[in-house]
Amino acid sequence: MNITELARILRVTPQELKDKLPLIGFDIGQKAIKIDNATAQRIIREWPFLIRRLEQQKIGETKNSQTLSQEHAVEKKIVIVPNFIIVKDFAVLAQLPISKVLAQLMKNGIFTSMNERIDADTAMIIGADLGLDVKLKEGEDETEAKEDEKLKKILSLEKEEDLIKRPPVIVVMGHVDHGKTKLLDAIRKTNVVAGEAGGITQHIGAYQVERKGKLITFIDTPGHEAFTAMRSRGAKVADIAILVVAADDGVKPQTVEAFRIIEAAKIPYVVAINKIDKPGADINKTKQELSTQLNITPEDWGGKVTCVPVSAKDGTGIEELLDMILLTADMEAGNMKANPNAPAVGTVVESNVNKGAGPVATILIQNGTLHLGDQLCFEGKIYGKVRAFKNYKGEIITAASPSTPIMVIGLKVAPRVGDILEVGEGEKVKFNKTKMGGKDMPTKQETEQEKAKIKKLKLIIKSDVFGSAEAIEESLEKISTELVGIDIIHKGLGNITEGDVIKAEASGAVVIGFNVKTPVQIENLIREKNVKAKTFNIIYDLIEYARKEMEALIEIEIKRIDMGRLKVLAIFRTEKNAQIVGGKVLDGKIEKNGLIEVTRDKNIIAMGKMTMLQYNKQEVSSVEENQECGIRYEGKPLIQVGDILQIYKEERIIKKL
Repeated sequence: MNITELARILRVTPQELKDKLPLIGFDIGQKAIKIDNATAQRIIREWPFLIRRLEQQKIGETKNSQTLSQEHAVEKKIVIVPNFIIVKDFAVLAQLPISKVLAQLMKNGIFTSMNERIDADTAMIIGADLGLDVKLKEGEDETEAKEDEKLKKILSLEKEEDLIKRPPVIVVMGHVDHGKTKLLDAIRKTNVVAGEAGGITQHIGAYQVERKGKLITFIDTPGHEAFTAMRSRGAKVADIAILVVAADDGVKPQTVEAFRIIEAAKIPYVVAINKIDKPGADINKTKQELSTQLNITPEDWGGKVTCVPVSAKDGTGIEELLDMILLTADMEAGNMKANPNAPAVGTVVESNVNKGAGPVATILIQNGTLHLGDQLCFEGKIYGKVRAFKNYKGEIITAASPSTPIMVIGLKVAPRVGDILEVGEGEKVKFNKTKMGGKDMPTKQETEQEKAKIKKLKLIIKSDVFGSAEAIEESLEKISTELVGIDIIHKGLGNITEGDVIKAEASGAVVIGFNVKTPVQIENLIREKNVKAKTFNIIYDLIEYARKEMEALIEIEIKRIDMGRLKVLAIFRTEKNAQIVGGKVLDGKIEKNGLIEVTRDKNIIAMGKMTMLQYNKQEVSSVEENQECGIRYEGKPLIQVGDILQIYKEERIIKKL
């Protein structure tokens, strides 16, 4: 393998790679051009651990040098962390902006989101770069497991004889342009249970299919963000993942991130090599990239990972993919059991507030059976009673067993994606605000009042990795003020698509891309629809552009400045829309091109402007107090002798963020 190719895979420069390899036990020499494949594969596989060890050595050396000069050294802030910690929680402990923490993670080649977890070693590495002394909390091994396996704890209380096999729950992940949606559509069209496929997704973000007499549940909604949010709240939603990779495009940064999320969730997975119908499709090349970049060895190459070639467009390989899912489910059958007779427990997959029905949540039942009238609680607080619920076809049903996705109506408040709701007794809480997406949102009346006060820049953000989108969102929130804010109506991964342009046209949003491309046909569509769209490679340029767009939304403040008053002593000429008058300046100073307010008997009777100012028959720019002058007044010709003219000017104040 070429050194440059190896450096590209590891996301470092060739020179940096040559400098670091001797430090981690691979001395290939500064003049090396190639490296044998076996050694290259070992370096790729062990690179994160080797680099981490190297960083820890540097941290140790830094600490030693600091100890020697302790008298003169500035004391570092000590941050105590558990074995694993959510990124945003680490930022809170460190008292640092989340964007700064995410940026530091990106510098270290870790592309993650604010809701994902990092281990203590990673926290120590980025902590050292941020000037922190990060230490591991003692006795944290048991605490971490408690939060991460809430559902497993509930199931552990069930008796083994009460548990029965339930349908497997599948989540599809991968690069957004590699055919995830089309794959789901292909499965839905050919395998939807007892009904027509059309329009299902508008009812609910999950559905069930039948294969060889067995049910399989697919979750349609969790992209990287939602899936990560679920895991961060201790919810194990999916049993099996499908990693989609396009045969004509291979492994992309989003593919790597999706695989990292699957690995972190510790669930089995099947690889679907999609778009095999395309002329440029190369299945073997795709498998090679999976092997070199993700360490995924296909079964036909002697590994353990099932790779199924499919074409979502033609329907090729869909049945084989479902068979592989069932086979994987049989192998994991011990982990896919539930007690249908217990009080229901389920995880929120989608959540929103419907104008007619109020708070509505899509819930995946994971243990027990949910019935009409059941009371749902979250963390000991009553969220409401089940007034009605529908299945994935939009049909009203009366009971939902394990692995069944349902849309629940009757909640008092919209829960967050990833919240685990349980049937039982709890504390009654008066909800004055609607809880949505982890934030307290104002009631409808308050929301309308706020909208009237605050203008918002609507954005659609597309980025290369989800961690970048999170960092961008956090940075944009910082520049928001009481006058103008940010409204991110959509956030996704991959290149700008036709769907993004259509959304932007409908909502009046600006499309912003970070480290992504805009295909030529999409650029034409952007011009045709007259939509604002811009891509960036540097986050600071992106933030500056958003700042200018936000400033353009702020209303310009008009400030009136009174200059002086003139008493009219004579009318020299009256025209259709103008008058030439003479008078004496009572106070202040009047200037040419000022605006005029005509007052008679203390009442304002007309408004106009001054277009000429003369003193001693000479045109001047200003006239002082107690001096007499002549002016040309343009406006409705109502001025009479004795009227008082208030001369003023208006200044336009453009506010900056």
